[in-house]
Amino acid sequence: MVQRSKNDVWVGLFVLVGTAAILFLALQSANLLSLNFQTNYQVDARFDNVGGLKPKAAVRSAGVVVGRVEKIVFDDKSFQARVTLALERRYAFPKDSSLKILTSGLLGEQYIGVEAGADEKNLAAGDVIRQTQSAVVLENLIGQFLFNKAADSSSGSTTAPPTGSNEKK
Repeated sequence: MVQRSKNDVWVGLFVLVGTAAILFLALQSANLLSLNFQTNYQVDARFDNVGGLKPKAAVRSAGVVVGRVEKIVFDDKSFQARVTLALERRYAFPKDSSLKILTSGLLGEQYIGVEAGADEKNLAAGDVIRQTQSAVVLENLIGQFLFNKAADSSSGSTTAPPTGSNEKK
């Protein structure tokens, strides 16, 4: 009887550790848990359109994750989105660096790409990055394409029949 209860305790402990490991992996893969012990500095940027960018999205430079999106808020004075980035302190970027909202693959998740500038001074906590490029929204591109096609067909442009040696004289 004592042996059986001892086995039950070990099995229960094993199940508990396994459940905790699966929960940890699920939260880590969804970017909901960050065990980053590096110190960060925060900078702000303003975008006309952030598309589907979400907090905790990656901030990458040359394909390397250098930080995360901390928060996204709407500025009702400038009518732009204000994005706060938490960049790792070990990565220093020049003050004239630029940001773009990019997409992983055709329909993947969005992230912010950092293109380093050439200024001698580096970004510091509280700085605002002014050179930004908003997200390209696929629906807007399709709408523009369809609108341009409709405008071309309604303008009444006709093409002359081809001339060649097959014409009757």
